[in-house]
Amino acid sequence: MVKYMPVDTLSSTLAAIADPTRRAILSRLASGEKTVGELAEPFDMTLPAISKHLKVLERAGLIERGRDAQRRPCRLRAAPLKSAAAWIDRYRGFWEERLDRLGNYLGELQEKEPRDERST
Repeated sequence: MVKYMPVDTLSSTLAAIADPTRRAILSRLASGEKTVGELAEPFDMTLPAISKHLKVLERAGLIERGRDAQRRPCRLRAAPLKSAAAWIDRYRGFWEERLDRLGNYLGELQEKEPRDERST
């Protein structure tokens, strides 16, 4: 018997948005709720395939499905995206510092170059 570790929210969010179709679905939902049929319109895939993508997004907590008589509208839940963005943002300072140091180093190299070589 295989034991499964519970998946943390960040991992499930990143896994869900790793697919371009799911990112496109989220983009479409950013403008408001849509039915599965409306979400499927721009894609060249079957409704069952779109439904599979929606299930991944729903399990990750990125969308929720409502009930309105016969309609099952989907709507965006952006909180997990905010958490993922905050996690990624923690590394922004790291990369900015690295790039600043590289810029400084390149500036020092240019200053050390003889003037004759800079004009060519």
